[in-house]
Amino acid sequence: MKRLARPWVPTVTGYASLMIGLLDIIRAVAPGFGRTRMGQWSDLLPGIVTTLARATALIVGILLVMLAHALRRRKARAWRAMVVLLPVSAAIELVHLRHLFTAVLSLIVCMALLLNKHEFTALSDPRTRWRALWNLLGLGALDLGLGYLLVSAHPRVIVGDPSVLDRFQHVVFGLVGVEGAVTYTDDRVSDLVYLSLIALGTLTAVTSLYLLLRPERPISELTEEDERRLRELLGRHGQRDSLGYFALRRDKSVLFSPSGKAAIAYRVVSGVMLASGDPIGDREAWPAAIDGFMAMARRHAWVPAVIGCGEVGGEVWTRRTGMSALELGDEAVVEVADFTLEGRAMRNVRQMANRVERGGYTCRVRRVADLTGDEKERIKQAAVSWRGTDTERGFSMALGRFGDPADADCVVATAHKEGEVRAVLHFVPWGPHGISLDLMRRDRDAEPGLNELLIVKTLQAAPEMGIKQVSLNFAMFRAVLARGERLGAGPVLRAWRGLLVFLSHWFQIESLYRFNAKFRPIWEPRFVVYPNARDLPRIGVSALQAEAFITLGLPSRGWRRATRLIRRNTAPLTS
Repeated sequence: MKRLARPWVPTVTGYASLMIGLLDIIRAVAPGFGRTRMGQWSDLLPGIVTTLARATALIVGILLVMLAHALRRRKARAWRAMVVLLPVSAAIELVHLRHLFTAVLSLIVCMALLLNKHEFTALSDPRTRWRALWNLLGLGALDLGLGYLLVSAHPRVIVGDPSVLDRFQHVVFGLVGVEGAVTYTDDRVSDLVYLSLIALGTLTAVTSLYLLLRPERPISELTEEDERRLRELLGRHGQRDSLGYFALRRDKSVLFSPSGKAAIAYRVVSGVMLASGDPIGDREAWPAAIDGFMAMARRHAWVPAVIGCGEVGGEVWTRRTGMSALELGDEAVVEVADFTLEGRAMRNVRQMANRVERGGYTCRVRRVADLTGDEKERIKQAAVSWRGTDTERGFSMALGRFGDPADADCVVATAHKEGEVRAVLHFVPWGPHGISLDLMRRDRDAEPGLNELLIVKTLQAAPEMGIKQVSLNFAMFRAVLARGERLGAGPVLRAWRGLLVFLSHWFQIESLYRFNAKFRPIWEPRFVVYPNARDLPRIGVSALQAEAFITLGLPSRGWRRATRLIRRNTAPLTS
């Protein structure tokens, strides 16, 4: 007999477990909280029993809080841990004989979990050993906070008036099992603080050690076989999507359709399964690849999302999955045959390019295969030195490497002055007759307009290389910026545009739109596909993490230094 699906059970039990865990923590730290008359019976028990119970309640409460989110995501490991921890929590409350409601609630939630085991089938997330560091830092901070509350929760039995520093010192020593400077007149309180602190320290050490020593499974990795198969698909169908070549980033994973005729490149970031661009390969095989993508997302309880898909890809995604699509911006595509510097509309670009050339700059446009090893290294080092940030950005529209022998068909345009490379554009193949901009960097001390000159030279050299289309930068929210400045734009549209212009002081929003518009491109809309509106904030944060605009590494510079780097890296492209 088929079991009745209850998709609400993980959410309800997850939040109930979170509430139980918080109550356990609060009652362990503040024993008077929620105390009832029945609680007086706990005084008849041996002191060591209630002391151990409260110390254990603190640890169980922390574990319940830590696992509640995973339980809401239907994780099987979280279910197994919860069916052990909840009865322990109930037993602790019964030992105290003071919080029968919480004990009963714990047992009810545990029973609900046991009866609905089939709802908790999600596999574990991909992992790396960085989680051990974040677990150590996160729990360490929690230990200090809860430890300080524990030390200070019984002011009437503290000997003297220890300072804040003395209390924190007592906490730090207690976490490693050493008595600190704070003393108590009540032995039961002293034992409680000592046992609770050493339990907190042990929990932090054990969980961090477990995360450090467990087998590592890379979050994303493109194997050599995956890359070979992807290149075969791109060779046959690469002209469909200008972003297809970016699927060859080696920090992505790839999922093939059962027939092998289509594939989806993706990365999992913070519980979101992010696909980039349209599926690759035969369009008739796209639905099968999408079905496999959604099935994998369900198995792991990941939020499925697509960043930067085209209109055709978005239609297939939404029709096949029932998800929704939101226009994210527009890609600027220049038709080489239609490009000209003549006319009033191109006067600004024409004048700027001529002025830079008169300043002594020369440009070269070549295939990467035509570069010598020394030239590749010089260009690569120059591009790294101009990056402006410690982290290489990119996910959906960046390759993340330069000069690899496998990328010999890529096109590189360089600007030189006095024998030095002063600017670089790198393009990846877009089928047999197109290229897509991957990298655009220049020396910050070089002349304004150098990027414009390089794009002009690339478009002029394109016919000799058999290139008919050139995809430039992606302009986020381009339609809002364009329509919001027109006569008759409504107040909502103008306000939305005003916000984007304000954010452009820190991020390339308006500047990219203005830069791309100079070349009179065809605007191709790009979309984000998402399951529910409530998932959009989470998808947005995950996309920023994937693009390396949000990094989880420890900051190596101060906030003011980081702000200056962001401003430099997102300065107007013509400055």
